[in-house]
Amino acid sequence: METKNRSLIFTGLVVDVEQMDVLIGSQGWYTYQVVRHPGGAAVLALHDDGCITLIRQLRPAVGDFLLEIPAGRLSKGEDPQLCAERELIEETGLKAEKLISLGLLHSSPGVFDEKIHLYLATGLTQGDAEPEDYEEISCEKVPFAEAVAMAADGRITDGKTIAALLRAQRHIA
Repeated sequence: METKNRSLIFTGLVVDVEQMDVLIGSQGWYTYQVVRHPGGAAVLALHDDGCITLIRQLRPAVGDFLLEIPAGRLSKGEDPQLCAERELIEETGLKAEKLISLGLLHSSPGVFDEKIHLYLATGLTQGDAEPEDYEEISCEKVPFAEAVAMAADGRITDGKTIAALLRAQRHIA
């Protein structure tokens, strides 16, 4: 990809915005703004009984509580699997014996460079949740098949959760 006139036009608490001109084939140069995000990790926690733990969390960007899998932002240079383990404990109190990669998700590639690393957690043991001071989270245990149905009918609208449910199906008999 050929670019020119790159400049940082906003620096925020979580994201930055970069503006650049991009050469699009024979069509010429077009100006784009890209939201730069450090990326994250998300975990689908699968219990031995076939249920999963979802969290219900306030998402100010959409003005509502969403049902989703535990997830969090990567610290600079942090290993995504360690981030996933940390977020699972913080948000649910669950510790996983095993994490299986479910691959990568580009959350909104028309605007964001965010990459979310998806994991399936098994061999779960329950401890105490340790949410951040700014998080209002409750946990819900849902049968896996019901969660897939909720994603299909629109009761779950979070993209990372929908992708993790879809990808986890090949690991769940």
